[in-house]
Amino acid sequence: MGHPAAISFLAPAKLNISLEVFGRRPDGYHDIRSVMVPVSLYDEVAVEEIPGGIVVECDDPDVPVDAANTCHRAASLFRERAGLPAGVRIRIRKGIPSQAGLGGGSSDAAATLKGLYALTDSRLPPEELLALAARVGADVPFFTLGSAALVEGFGEALTPIPWKDPFHAIVVKPPFGMSTREGYERLRRGPMEAPPRGQVPSFPDLSALAAAVRNDFEEAWAPARPEIARLKAALLAAGALAAGLSGSGSTVFGLFATAGDAAEALRRMPADAGGGAGERRFVVRSIP
Repeated sequence: MGHPAAISFLAPAKLNISLEVFGRRPDGYHDIRSVMVPVSLYDEVAVEEIPGGIVVECDDPDVPVDAANTCHRAASLFRERAGLPAGVRIRIRKGIPSQAGLGGGSSDAAATLKGLYALTDSRLPPEELLALAARVGADVPFFTLGSAALVEGFGEALTPIPWKDPFHAIVVKPPFGMSTREGYERLRRGPMEAPPRGQVPSFPDLSALAAAVRNDFEEAWAPARPEIARLKAALLAAGALAAGLSGSGSTVFGLFATAGDAAEALRRMPADAGGGAGERRFVVRSIP
């Protein structure tokens, strides 16, 4: 039985419930420790065979479609390791805002790897697929795993986290992006040893999860982006159990127990919650 000629995936966003950044490594990356959770905000990625080459198409003109695109890089690395059809076209329909700390580009790359895996009937073992994902980008292994996880190292060390209580969240994307590179520069982390790996936190209930919300980038961005603190305050005033920054920004999220709680809080929030005119708002749920 032959493999399919085309396949598509929903590529979810993620929230960083917590994100700690430690010292810079010899390879230029920083060690991190983060609890990441996939959530129900999606891009759609379609992967199909074509006569030759690697072609990336996207409905968002701000997303590069050349070799700088993470999906293009994923396809190129997969070709080196496992081979490709004669060619491949990757079509991306964006639902996840860019430069938002939600991992859209990384999730798209993970979907591309999964698509190529299926299209080529690849026999790569899971650990090799994860190794390829790590070469594409720091968050790509997490999306290849596809579940809540403790993420360590530069993003390649994953420990699944058993998830008991789902949560809902209001996600607010301000009308500006924030550069990951600049965020790390603002942190100015010197030599710093990361804690031992694999110490998985426990979240017996939603209050324990809310208590864990933290992000080292918030302090780094505070002088330049006071909007982040204003958005957090607006979410807490609307009833969020906790509020924080996702990734290196610029998205701020608030946690809620139910979809109804989140919807009511969204209704109560002012049109401009502090991030500036043009905020984009979503209600999402955690993905098991």
